[in-house]
Amino acid sequence: MAKELGYVLINPYTIRKSRTGGVINRLLSWGKLSLVAARMFTPSEELIKEYAQILTSSHSKDNKEGKIIREIEKYLYQNYLSRNKNGFQPRVMLLLFEGENAIEELKRVVGHITRVSIGETIRGTYGDYIEEDGEIKYFEPAVLIGTNKNEVEKEIKVWAKYSNRDGGLLKNVIPYPPGITPERTLVLIKPDSFQELSSKAGNIIDRFSQTGLFIVGAKVIRMGVKQAEEFYAPIKGRLAEKMKKALIKEVRSALQEKLDFELPPGIEEKIADQLKTFKAEHEFNKIVQFMTGKNPKRTPPEEKEKPGPEKCLALVYEGENAIKKIRNVLGETNPEEAAPGTVRKDFGHDVIKNGAHASDSPESAEREMKIIKIEEDDITPWVKKYYPD
Repeated sequence: MAKELGYVLINPYTIRKSRTGGVINRLLSWGKLSLVAARMFTPSEELIKEYAQILTSSHSKDNKEGKIIREIEKYLYQNYLSRNKNGFQPRVMLLLFEGENAIEELKRVVGHITRVSIGETIRGTYGDYIEEDGEIKYFEPAVLIGTNKNEVEKEIKVWAKYSNRDGGLLKNVIPYPPGITPERTLVLIKPDSFQELSSKAGNIIDRFSQTGLFIVGAKVIRMGVKQAEEFYAPIKGRLAEKMKKALIKEVRSALQEKLDFELPPGIEEKIADQLKTFKAEHEFNKIVQFMTGKNPKRTPPEEKEKPGPEKCLALVYEGENAIKKIRNVLGETNPEEAAPGTVRKDFGHDVIKNGAHASDSPESAEREMKIIKIEEDDITPWVKKYYPD
């Protein structure tokens, strides 16, 4: 069966209530699809008008399905557009998924838009639909998805059309009290969360939601070797001294096991000092290989700029003291040293496979976002790949 492209729109209410991680949890662990693109939007009236027109034009207005489509149209205008210039701007996260029978698979995981009492679907957990005497009293679908292949093509094309204008790294969407200067920080959910069906990525996002910060950017990235080397370059110099400490113990243990005389004092430190640069280079290459899926020592120069097979989900969080708040929840680099309840303690395996990366300063956040091109549109290339006309 040929692969399809499907989409999920995480509604502003779902995002505002910090349910984004829970939704992504279900999408990645219950489905059989690959997340290929992500982007944040503050939809314009033009975008919503075109999207709503496609939805309403493809369904009869006289049956129950038509009634629901009209309710979705009303929901879009009420919830996807800003009604208060001094308040929060609606934030929408668009996710693209690729896989066999993707549209039906998403429908299975998301659930029916009216039958929301069953908790085993996304809408069953996060959505609501109350109808009394034939009148809809309350309607919150949690997410929006496409219904069939033809309509999905039209709907995704509309979002791609406005992706550069209405999407990307959102600015001035959160109202802050006087005197508050918000920060932005970058988080990368690392590749091991996407190598198999897993709830890990969603659970990590859920943990970060405890900070009360706001997601204002999202992108699926596949780092190339050159990109990863540039991204992690600042830690390369620090690795040497860290490796020296580890090597001192390893050298003494190895030599004592092989030699039949007592080692002179301090000899292991001298040997470790000679080896630390080689050890640091080895560990740095392991980091690059983990993040890209390519061995940097065996990758030809002309191949280093190409995206690797591994992927990460990049998220930008905004708010007061964002960097400190995220790093407190993230925990120490080594999961064994991280505090209980932190991301790295609960989801990490070692200093490389430790769940997530987060910027350690405003300067680092700015540098890292520039390297991964967080504002670059990754929706449109996928839409053009599947619908080239």
